[in-house]
Amino acid sequence: MLAPYLPIVILFALALGFAVFSAVIATVTGPKRYNKAKLDFYECGIEPTPMSSGPNRFPIKYFLTAMLFIVFDIEIIFLYPYAVANRVLGIFGLVEIFFFIGTVFIAYAYVWRRGGLDWD
Repeated sequence: MLAPYLPIVILFALALGFAVFSAVIATVTGPKRYNKAKLDFYECGIEPTPMSSGPNRFPIKYFLTAMLFIVFDIEIIFLYPYAVANRVLGIFGLVEIFFFIGTVFIAYAYVWRRGGLDWD
């Protein structure tokens, strides 16, 4: 009864084994020379500026940029299945994808108007 699922279970076991093996071997064979530059925060090549609330805080703009990237990346994930199955979906799929792109465009325009895409 569970025989059809055996290849999937084996694949997950191999993936888990590879992940654990990679993490263990990296800590065993990796260099152990830690210095201030290696332990410091990295913010896309820009020196992080400490804020008044604490020395280990990043500006909020850093996280907003990351969240915008995720939103527009997810848009592509939703557009790909439509591109694969557009003939099957027909006119209904076309109307729905226009609604989806319109919604994402409204969000993009809002972020643009609020200055979320301006690089300081």
